[in-house]
Amino acid sequence: MAKTAKKITKKATKTITVEDKLKALYQLQCVDADIDNIRVVRGELPLEIQDLEDDISGLKTRIDKYNEELSTLDGDLSALKITKKDAKALIKKYDKQIVNIKNNREYESLSKEIEFQTLEIELCEKKQKEVKAKTTLKDGVINGTKDTLKERKKELKIKNGELDEITKETEKEEKSLIKKSDKAQKVIEERLLSAYSRIRTNVRNGLAVVSVDRDACGGCKNIIPPQRQLDIRMHKKVIVCEHCGRILIDANMFDK
Repeated sequence: MAKTAKKITKKATKTITVEDKLKALYQLQCVDADIDNIRVVRGELPLEIQDLEDDISGLKTRIDKYNEELSTLDGDLSALKITKKDAKALIKKYDKQIVNIKNNREYESLSKEIEFQTLEIELCEKKQKEVKAKTTLKDGVINGTKDTLKERKKELKIKNGELDEITKETEKEEKSLIKKSDKAQKVIEERLLSAYSRIRTNVRNGLAVVSVDRDACGGCKNIIPPQRQLDIRMHKKVIVCEHCGRILIDANMFDK
């Protein structure tokens, strides 16, 4: 009985070369650069909106504090009114009593009490003027702060409108590019991707992968030595600029 040989097939595993890795990194860089350009269109709007929101929050807190101070002043004014009223009542009482006084000692005692309560009334009136002046000043500060708050809210509404308009125009494209970026990242090894992300964060224009242009780094424009340029064209290892740390690639790599 003849044995049927089972044919075993193996999937050919493609070796990922350094050149493949560099191409993948550059393609990722192109997608990420497009995302950066979209975000540049928004400009400083998100930061301006955040600043305005912080200002509005601070102004509201300030108004609450001023209102508390105003409430304290109102309480002080009410207390002074009561003290003044009580002093007047005592003077009226002492005025009635003094008529019936028959000796100098009691007369002098009541006279001093009347004098004391009179001074108390004068002091209350003085303090009332001070409190009213503070209240008027505080009202002015509150009104001024409310006006500023109103203006900040108007500015915030305008800025939010501008950002919403820009977002509507670019949201679909940005989401598509983010998906492409995520997909591109999946084919790049973790160590290389981590280095790429770190470089992007550290350099000003966000370009982590640049080509050699006129014997110089496409990022920082410093000259690349001839031997190093030869190594870059060989695509045998990942080479970074000695000056700025960007990953260097051969501009003609995609012509093959």
